Amino acid sequence: MNAILLSTLLAGATPAGFQSTEVLDRLVEQFAGAPIGDIGGARAPVDKRLKLAACDAPELSWRSAAEDAVVIRCAGPQQWRVFVPVNALPKAAPTAVAAVRPAVPVKPEAVIKRGDPVLVEAGAAGFSITREGLAMADAAAGGRVLVKVDDKRPPVAAIAVEPGRARLPGFGE
Repeated sequence: MNAILLSTLLAGATPAGFQSTEVLDRLVEQFAGAPIGDIGGARAPVDKRLKLAACDAPELSWRSAAEDAVVIRCAGPQQWRVFVPVNALPKAAPTAVAAVRPAVPVKPEAVIKRGDPVLVEAGAAGFSITREGLAMADAAAGGRVLVKVDDKRPPVAAIAVEPGRARLPGFGE
């Protein structure tokens, strides 16, 4: 920034010896390259209630590589610094990643529901066995489901194939 422009801007120091927040707003606008409220510009003006010591040469820099805040420093006898949040410019890479991710996780539709009658199959080349049972939980196609086939024995774990049909794992695969 040239010296004439800087001295013109700094002439806005308040009479009580405090730094003008309007001057700081203009400096941030010039540094960021966008007006307050726009993309790339400050989110809001510097708080008018701040009572900062007048500064002859405020230094402006980005807080980080993300360029999401401007830091204004005064290196004078009464040092201070102010962070001004910026409406950061959108980066190309994160939006591409966000477009790939689904907004809501999709739960597969259950083909077997709790309480449904289920035909459990087991078999290999040359033979097959089937047994009727009752589903103990919901299951999507390819998911595990417990099937009660006998009141006196614990349920068997099967793989849901289609509505009303499940296969014992390890048989016929």
